[in-house]
Amino acid sequence: MQTGTAENPWKLKTPPLSSEFTMHKDTRDGKEILVCTVGKTVLFYDYRCIHDLHEMLKQHGDWMELGSADEQKPAKEGTVEAWGRSESNPVAGWYGLKKGLRGRFGMYVPPLMEALGLAELTHEAKGNKMKAI
Repeated sequence: MQTGTAENPWKLKTPPLSSEFTMHKDTRDGKEILVCTVGKTVLFYDYRCIHDLHEMLKQHGDWMELGSADEQKPAKEGTVEAWGRSESNPVAGWYGLKKGLRGRFGMYVPPLMEALGLAELTHEAKGNKMKAI
């Protein structure tokens, strides 16, 4: 059975390896999305973020801090989280699609990138980083 479907989602852990969550690919309103389920909370991210983040990290060429933050809080500059909501990224803004829950890009997308073999992550209690493979 194919992994990454609603029936067989990717089973992932946050970068500090402290919490589990799932992700799967879906289509909503004709757009491919990632559905991220953390307990009872469901987040949506634009599916193209996987490719776009991988390309950005390859160009960056070194480790980049994740910098995860809720939508209501500012993201630390120079982090994956800041890039995931920046007007200078390929979608000119948020990859998170669910108003009020658009943040935490730096927490939930990097573990999927690692599982797909596209990135390497550190797994410390705080201050985790990633780089493209």
